[in-house]
Amino acid sequence: MRTRSISTATALAVLFGSAALAVGTAGPAAADSARILPVKSVGDLVVDGLHQRVYVSDPTSGKILITDYSGTVKATLTGMPGVTGLALSADSSLLYGAVKGDDRIVTVDTQTATPTLSYPLGNDVDPTDLEVVDGRVWFSYDGNFGSLDTSGAEPVVHLDQRGDLGLSNSGGLLAADPSVPGVLVASDGYSVGVYDLTADGATLRTKGSTGTTVKQIDLTPDGKQILTSWGGSGGYGVGVLSAADLTAQPNYPTEPYPNAVRVAPDGSVAGGSDSWYEPDVHIFKPGDLKPTREYDFPNTGNSSGSDTLVDGALAWAPDSSRIFAVSVNDSGVFTLRALTDPTKELPTLTVTAPSKSDRAKKLTVTGKLASKTLLPAGTSLKVTRTDLDSPNGKALPVVKTKANGTFSFTDTPPAGGKVTYKVTFAGDQAHTAAAGSDAVTVSRASTKLSLNNKGKVYSYGKDVKFTAHLGTTYKNRSVEIWANPFGADKPNKLLKSGKVNSHGDIAAWVDMTRDMDVTAVFKGDSRYAPKTVKVTAYAKVKVSVAVSKHYKTGKIGSRTYYWFHKNTSPLFTTTMSYYPGRQERLDLEVYYQGTWYDADSEYFSLGTNGKVAVTLPAPGESGIKVRMRSAYINGSSGDSVNSTTYTGWKYLYFSN
Repeated sequence: MRTRSISTATALAVLFGSAALAVGTAGPAAADSARILPVKSVGDLVVDGLHQRVYVSDPTSGKILITDYSGTVKATLTGMPGVTGLALSADSSLLYGAVKGDDRIVTVDTQTATPTLSYPLGNDVDPTDLEVVDGRVWFSYDGNFGSLDTSGAEPVVHLDQRGDLGLSNSGGLLAADPSVPGVLVASDGYSVGVYDLTADGATLRTKGSTGTTVKQIDLTPDGKQILTSWGGSGGYGVGVLSAADLTAQPNYPTEPYPNAVRVAPDGSVAGGSDSWYEPDVHIFKPGDLKPTREYDFPNTGNSSGSDTLVDGALAWAPDSSRIFAVSVNDSGVFTLRALTDPTKELPTLTVTAPSKSDRAKKLTVTGKLASKTLLPAGTSLKVTRTDLDSPNGKALPVVKTKANGTFSFTDTPPAGGKVTYKVTFAGDQAHTAAAGSDAVTVSRASTKLSLNNKGKVYSYGKDVKFTAHLGTTYKNRSVEIWANPFGADKPNKLLKSGKVNSHGDIAAWVDMTRDMDVTAVFKGDSRYAPKTVKVTAYAKVKVSVAVSKHYKTGKIGSRTYYWFHKNTSPLFTTTMSYYPGRQERLDLEVYYQGTWYDADSEYFSLGTNGKVAVTLPAPGESGIKVRMRSAYINGSSGDSVNSTTYTGWKYLYFSN
């Protein structure tokens, strides 16, 4: 064993950058939180319960991040190449950091978040892990470990403390617990030893094997067990070794692949696993091999699996109210996660109500409050009913559970429609809060709602009054009237919304330029169901036809004719209300021996001005009588937004 002294002048040579911080006490978080960390790696993290701060080392960037419990960065301390292991003094006044790249240990004042002292350890003594035991700082380095004692006038470094454990040179893991004075556990990830500490150094008490390569170790507060991040022959889980002789004990089971373990001051165990598709953090009560809670990280990257836990990146808050974890996604983004109430069981509360029920009729709601540890009979549950009369919820009498966690209550819903019963458990010292709900469709009476003008046909552009009549209701006396013109280019439009008059009527006017679906809507109330009625009214097109190129008009019998010379071709000009793609149909009939015979019907496209001109070839003979008309045919004239409309017949006579 070598002993070296460090001069006070050297110890005070603090050669790294820093950022100052005014430290305060934050209130407890209400729920799990997550915050991205501006780091490239994570070497270690510790939690300061006094100042409610989390310290994260970033070896790649050579810095220490200081955050609050929500993960908000409060300070960044730089100039610490390879800084990895972190540890707090017993009174939380100092943070120690193992600066591997500079062969030194540094201290940070936790009240001001400013670096204070730097303790060189000697050439090629590159520290990794740290533990503070009985006021001394113990550090691992190159398969060995040593201590730093700052209690005297001059700091003293003790090296080569591994005894005959035979640690490899692959690095070192240390574990201790403030409740177990004078004891240190050291491991290279496979070999493990338990040491009794004295003022002069460390004495090996027992040594053995972890059974497999591990990422992290810890010591239970009672000093009886050593926990490893991966159990030997017990499958995936937290390994358990007797601190007395290092014999293996039953594992705390986790998911593939275990990579972290931390013990809370109350003995609760947190095991971590590098798991893409299973939970990542597993919480156990001391000696209970069934998890109390498990946490599954979300997927914040581009992989098929979720974010994973960084090796060894677990730390408890001293009051066990939270466990902090650092996850990383496939893009190398690190997130600090504060997981609240980790030692509390997560109960489930199921609620079952009838799917249907009659209004003002008693119904029964049942349910069950279940948890890993059964809650006592008589546990109080809060009940809230939400319905149309109580949209913000109405408190019902408290219900209590039976010995098996089941419960039931009756209620007579005063309102119809969707009625939701929500049952809540406030939680206790061992269980988180829980809630469950179920909904009942409660019947409502039917009211009458009518609308006039069904099936009526109106001339183009006529203003038509549509009147809705509402029958008996409870509280709601409002009705909406909507008009939906035929054709995809015109939207459904609200024409009127308001209360009906003393006769139960409400009316709206519609300009009938197209066929129209008119709808009256009563949205219902707590005792009467919603109702909708629809009528369809129809609108003709506006159409006329003009005849030209005749030389006179005159009567033949009682009928007025347009007179044409036998070699003159009549011109018919139709004007019709326009719609894209619309065509007019021209009908032609010829008179023969006292009867009009169909001669031809043909469609012609309208111009965008709604006009089309058609020439009828001259017959070349005299004494011929012809009649023609223009028409819009619903469904055949290129669209279906109006009702079929005909002009009157125009009569033509061809003379010499």
